[in-house]
Amino acid sequence: MPPTSQRGKASGSTGVKVKAEKTTRSRVQKTETDSEDPCEGSSQHQNDEYTDGRDHDDEEEDEEGEDDGSTRGNKRQRVNANGDARSSRAPTEEEDDDDEQPAQNLPKMKTLPRDVDGFIPGSIVRIQLHNFVTYDYVEFRPGPYLNMIVGPNGTGKSSIACAIALGLNFSPKILGRASELNAFVKNGTDAGYIEIELKGPAGRGNLIIRRNLSGKDRKSSFTLNGQPATGKEVTAKMAELNVQVENLWYVDSALTSKLLLKTEQPSSSFLPQDKVSSFAAMTPQQLLIETQKAAGDPNLSSWFETLKEEGKHLKVSAQKLKDDQAMVKQMRERNENIERDVERFREREKLEKEIEELDVFIPFTLYRELRVQYIEAKEQQRVTHKRMMRLKSTNEPAHKLERKLDADAKKASEKREQQKKAMVAKASALKKKQGESDKLDGEADNLMNKLSSLKKNEKDRQRNIKTKEAELEKIQEELDRPPPQLPDPADLAEEQKQINLEKLALNRDTEEHNTAMREVVEKKMSAKRAAEDARRQMQQLDTVDSKKLGLLRKWDLDTHDAVLWLRRNKDKFKMEVLEPPILSVTVKDPNYAALVEAGFAGVQMRTIVAQCREDLNTLNHYVNDTTQALGRRVRVPTWHRPHVEKLPPPPFSPQQMNDLGFEGYIYDYIEHPQGMENYLQSEMNLHRIPITRNPRIDIGRAMEYMGNVGGGVFINGTTYNTVTRSRYGRKAVGNMTRDIPPARNFDVPPVDTGEMNRLHSIVQQNEMETAQADEEKARIQLLLDEATQKDKTLRQRIDVVKSRREAIKREQERIQRFQSKLKKSKSDLEALRNAPSAEEERGRLKKKLMDISKKRIKIARDYTALAEDIYREQIECTNAGLQHAQALCNHAALKALCAVKDEKYTKASAEFAEADKKYRALKDQSHAVLKETLELIGDNDELRDKMHAVEDARTQYDKECAAAKAAGRKAPDPEGVDLRTSEELSVELEDRKAQLETMMAANPGVVEEYENRKRSIEQLDRTVEGTEEKIRRHNKKIKMHKDQWLPALQKLVGSIGARFSAAFERIGCAGEIRIREDEDFEQWAIEIYVKFRDHEKLQLLTGQRQSGGERSLTTILYLMSLTEEARAPFSLVDEINQGMDQRAERMVHNSMVEVTCKEDSAQYFLITPKLLTDLNYHERMKVLCVNNGEWLPEERSLGNMMNMIEGFVQRSRASRGAHSA
Repeated sequence: MPPTSQRGKASGSTGVKVKAEKTTRSRVQKTETDSEDPCEGSSQHQNDEYTDGRDHDDEEEDEEGEDDGSTRGNKRQRVNANGDARSSRAPTEEEDDDDEQPAQNLPKMKTLPRDVDGFIPGSIVRIQLHNFVTYDYVEFRPGPYLNMIVGPNGTGKSSIACAIALGLNFSPKILGRASELNAFVKNGTDAGYIEIELKGPAGRGNLIIRRNLSGKDRKSSFTLNGQPATGKEVTAKMAELNVQVENLWYVDSALTSKLLLKTEQPSSSFLPQDKVSSFAAMTPQQLLIETQKAAGDPNLSSWFETLKEEGKHLKVSAQKLKDDQAMVKQMRERNENIERDVERFREREKLEKEIEELDVFIPFTLYRELRVQYIEAKEQQRVTHKRMMRLKSTNEPAHKLERKLDADAKKASEKREQQKKAMVAKASALKKKQGESDKLDGEADNLMNKLSSLKKNEKDRQRNIKTKEAELEKIQEELDRPPPQLPDPADLAEEQKQINLEKLALNRDTEEHNTAMREVVEKKMSAKRAAEDARRQMQQLDTVDSKKLGLLRKWDLDTHDAVLWLRRNKDKFKMEVLEPPILSVTVKDPNYAALVEAGFAGVQMRTIVAQCREDLNTLNHYVNDTTQALGRRVRVPTWHRPHVEKLPPPPFSPQQMNDLGFEGYIYDYIEHPQGMENYLQSEMNLHRIPITRNPRIDIGRAMEYMGNVGGGVFINGTTYNTVTRSRYGRKAVGNMTRDIPPARNFDVPPVDTGEMNRLHSIVQQNEMETAQADEEKARIQLLLDEATQKDKTLRQRIDVVKSRREAIKREQERIQRFQSKLKKSKSDLEALRNAPSAEEERGRLKKKLMDISKKRIKIARDYTALAEDIYREQIECTNAGLQHAQALCNHAALKALCAVKDEKYTKASAEFAEADKKYRALKDQSHAVLKETLELIGDNDELRDKMHAVEDARTQYDKECAAAKAAGRKAPDPEGVDLRTSEELSVELEDRKAQLETMMAANPGVVEEYENRKRSIEQLDRTVEGTEEKIRRHNKKIKMHKDQWLPALQKLVGSIGARFSAAFERIGCAGEIRIREDEDFEQWAIEIYVKFRDHEKLQLLTGQRQSGGERSLTTILYLMSLTEEARAPFSLVDEINQGMDQRAERMVHNSMVEVTCKEDSAQYFLITPKLLTDLNYHERMKVLCVNNGEWLPEERSLGNMMNMIEGFVQRSRASRGAHSA
């Protein structure tokens, strides 16, 4: 075995010969294995990946700028999640509003001019590797145009791609391999390096970049032209050559479909191996973003980001404007609805205010009118009083005598009245004596009657005494009668207490029994329900469809949910949409289930089949393209192809099938719905896969027969055979086999024994619990019956005790009743026996009669004396009456005489009385009206001021009128002066009250609501104006940026589209690139439409509609078109032809040669493990063959393939020359 220090040697610029050691690089393999899981190891190496491309000084500089909370944190420009170089600080509202001019445009990067040697500055001139992956040492020089790196798998072609990436300070993560730099150092060595020579600008030297790698840690270092340098210095130097190290095209390892990293114009393209297929999985929106980053004006991305941001702001503002305008409209409508109520309320409020003022003005006006009358009445009263007093003084002597006679008459009248009162008093005393005498006369009559009936009363008393004595004897006999036999009350009380205790204990036991009974019943019902649920689940386990649905649900929840949705929405489809084969296809013979299932791939087993294109589009729209069906984004496999009239024939004839021992084709052993045959035959070719359960057939003959028809598949026993025929050399037949597992989908899953046993045990357990509950229930029922019987016995005992107590009570009541009767009878008998005798009573009555007679004699004497006094008083009274009559006559005669003399005085006095009465009445009335007015005004200063203003104006007007009248002038104009009378005001008040009564009352809260809403409307109007201004500014900024962005984007997409369409046209297909516009800039997208067959229409490229080869072909052609537009100094793609058929691979190769070998084309690297025959080549392209193996010679001068080719050519020419000589 050769030593591990073997080396390879390059032969100038024409080829590569390298030698690799046989030892496998376990470290790289382990790292690659670990990186297969995108979730594992990504976070722990994230920082390492970021620092791999920089030296230690760079790390310290970054750490200084990332101090949390520092005011310097926003000074540095960082790369955001989208790869855009922007400040991490979000713009403020003021900055956003003031930004009326587009951001400063980035300078348009241009490809530097090509040098005389054909290389564009920035192109790779030389690559040298030492202890890198599988290489000990290698050096080669690529050409300035297309460089095709060819070599078998495992010889280290992709390691060259890794070397370019790492040597130019790319991050290892884009490679999809190891994430640590030391994993790329050759196993068993401590260090290695990568040296890349880049073409310098014309007239200047080349740039030689060396990256030294350590096998012990993750550190690395750089040199530029032999001098130490940092990663930033390397990046800066390459930026001068338009090689932006962070502007790679890549598809990340998590297959999230990214295409570009930064916003600057990319100047190098890099597509690692096995990442092409995920390009088609990108959304059209992502494709637009990444395309803008990849090519065209360098400001496209920044313009687009501005448009998206402004679009978001515009959308928010527009929605806010819409909401605010709707709110304003709603609030205005609500105010309009209550505006009539508000006007009515205000009109009513105005009327009420007018009524309030009139209520004050009326009495105040009345007071003013009464005051005028009062002044006039006061003057009249003074005049009449003066005339009356003058006449009165003239007649004063006669009136003085008249007054004296009047006084004499009054004295006589008083004396007469006194005499009359004395007469009345004595008459009353006389009458009283008469009444006393009559009363004593009545008492004497009563005593006489009692004397006459005294004997009869004595006889009645003796009889009553005997009756009472007999009654006493009977009562005593009742009391002396012995009582009945009754129990002792104390014993009864003790017995009752004992019964109560027993009753309490019995109730407690009964309640416990009832509680236990309820628990048992509930336990029984719960057990019954659980048993029924288990039985129902056992029935469901035995249903075939439910078994299959359950299996599908465990396998693919999205397809399971889509099938359930399909069953509920059959009306949305024109024809029947067929459920996946796992549900709709059944195997006729279960013995063939595993063989049949082997003919189905996993995705084929889960594919929903549509019978027409319209139904397929409908299905994809609801299920895959939108969230309308399942409420989430899913990817459910669907299928439709036009019906194929002529299917490819089976590979074997019936005779061959019989000779080989095949029992039939898969299609013969299945049953399916009508319409599924097109999918099963044209898509899956089940009619061309022969099967047999016999594992011992002649495999050689079967391979031979299958190879004769170009290859195919057959199944024997548990072996799946894939027969292929080589297209090269002798076209040998090969067979690749694999074991088929037991059927899982078509073998209807048996009943889950474990689950069935579990459910059966649940049923048994619950039935047992039910039986136990019944037994417990019966036992408790016996206890309850026993308690009921005890309760009945206790109740009977209680009734006996109660009856005994009532008997004792009745006896006690009887004794008490007779004792009361005995006591009363004794008392009555004692009273009768103690009553006085008849003689004693007679003496007592006679004595009373004597006393009464004496009193009557005394009263008669007093009566006689009073009668005499009355007679004398009558005489005096008559004299006083005569004197009084004389005095009255004298006064009347003098008064008549004075009346004749006082006729004028009387008239004057009457006039004065009338004037005084009127004066006083007006005075009281005006005071009352003034008081009423002041009470009505109260604390209402506004009303008081208004009243004073009216009064002042009226007073001033009256003064002017008086002055004009005195001067003989015309009265002044009363304009502005309230001249209404109280009556006119009263009429007006009644009119206002009538209007108020006819006006419906309004809720005072309506006005407050109206005013509050009116203020809110005004505020919202101001808000709407501000929002409209914001929208205007947003629209202005959008138009300004769109006017720059859209033409540049259309130019870029048009250029890419023209190249893309031309590329498709060259291979006999059709392709278009379209810009999908939308109101929302977030939804703007680039859509790729392709057509690979003449009968098809252009269809949108998706991850589901096209085959893998079609997607790969589309991806490569788009990237090539994009590469032409990008004009990078160099580009690299690794094994892009994987998954293509020969036709597509040939077309892509020829197209790539044509594009990359033009005079103005940049450097291009194409890595491929194989080449087809008869491909197009160009004199500008360079083929680098990787000659890598275990047994290469140690000397670097040996084994140079180009030297061998040139030697062969020279010998051939020399031989031809010798022959011709």
